[in-house]
Amino acid sequence: MKKAMLKTSLGVAVALASSQLLASGFALNEQSISGMGTGFAGRSSSAEDASTVFGNPAGMSRLKREQVTVGGAAVIAKTDISGPGSNLGGETDGDMVPVVGVPMGYYVKPIDDHWSVGFGVYVPFGLVTDYGSDDAARYWGKKSHVQVITFQPTVSYAFNDKVSIGFGPTINRIEGELGSSLINPFGPAGQNDGEVKIKGDDTAVGYNIGILVQATDRTRIGLTYHSMVDYKLEGKTRVSTPLIGPYDGSKFDATLKIKTPESIDLSVTHELDDHWTLYAGSTWTRWSRLENITVQNDVPTALQGSAFETITEEQNWHDTWAHAIGASYRVNKEWVLRTGFSVDQSPTNNTDRSPRIPTGDRKIFSLGAGWSPNDDMTIDVAYSYLWEEDTKVNQVSTTKGSYQAKYENSAHGIGASLTYRF
Repeated sequence: MKKAMLKTSLGVAVALASSQLLASGFALNEQSISGMGTGFAGRSSSAEDASTVFGNPAGMSRLKREQVTVGGAAVIAKTDISGPGSNLGGETDGDMVPVVGVPMGYYVKPIDDHWSVGFGVYVPFGLVTDYGSDDAARYWGKKSHVQVITFQPTVSYAFNDKVSIGFGPTINRIEGELGSSLINPFGPAGQNDGEVKIKGDDTAVGYNIGILVQATDRTRIGLTYHSMVDYKLEGKTRVSTPLIGPYDGSKFDATLKIKTPESIDLSVTHELDDHWTLYAGSTWTRWSRLENITVQNDVPTALQGSAFETITEEQNWHDTWAHAIGASYRVNKEWVLRTGFSVDQSPTNNTDRSPRIPTGDRKIFSLGAGWSPNDDMTIDVAYSYLWEEDTKVNQVSTTKGSYQAKYENSAHGIGASLTYRF
């Protein structure tokens, strides 16, 4: 049973870390609705509204009026699962990802011709999957619910009309609740299964820093660095199974240390004329930081020295690139239309991919619009369609049997935001 506990508990820990790390997969990019409309092309160089606090803090220098931007997006995911599933039986149901809401809010205030201050609250990462009690994947990842909320006070300084810089520390709060089923060895598979659950949280500090250059009268170049964040999640692992005798139903203190990787975004915004604007951008993320996951459990004396006390599993993720292009057309003073297309690599590999994060390389097509009924207010809306390459999960364990499936993932994203200038 120690091995069964080992694998299942580690699967939970991996999901807890991966939900924070996976910018491809099930992480969230929707921190700006105006940026969503162009597929997040030009994220570091556009500075359309107060959401530049996240995209590039140096962009606050372009906002000449005090303003607030608030909004939200909804991600509606769909997964088709095919293949043999588990040799232990169970359903193969693709409806394991519910609708996810993503709120956001930003504030920017110019102080003088050089200094601006701002603040942002956003959700950069999240994961919600629920396979259910009868699903074939329940032994590998029954339920995952993780979110990260980030608070970012920010300051920018404009040296002149051409060059500005910005900096903002990030206070990141991660919370997670995850679980997996445990096989009951005293009866047929699926009957009276046990369960392992883990809850953990932590608050850690990072930072965002950016530079914005007005290269020509019509061209801006932006560069943003999002730092690594060092987490130490602390929580409880609860195991329910008769196989551990008197410890059935016990809670153990659990610790997971993880460093989320840094990323660099380089973007260009070019105004062709008074109507057309073009955007392009690339983002590099250092996913190779995630070589393995190690969980330390504070177990009772009877379990000390066992494989359950310290758990390690190889991940071997790789660095990724995301690229995006976009365009906007200003119809008149009130209306602007947007579109964009982006490609985003997955850091996972075919050997270690799990049912919790069955993600592959993705493509996203986006549309958006902005309406300004007056000089003080702008309403932005956006829609994105995301589809991933078909991916395969092939997991085998002496304690959990095997799980083989092909995943076809897609998602619709819709969002709206309001910007008000004082």
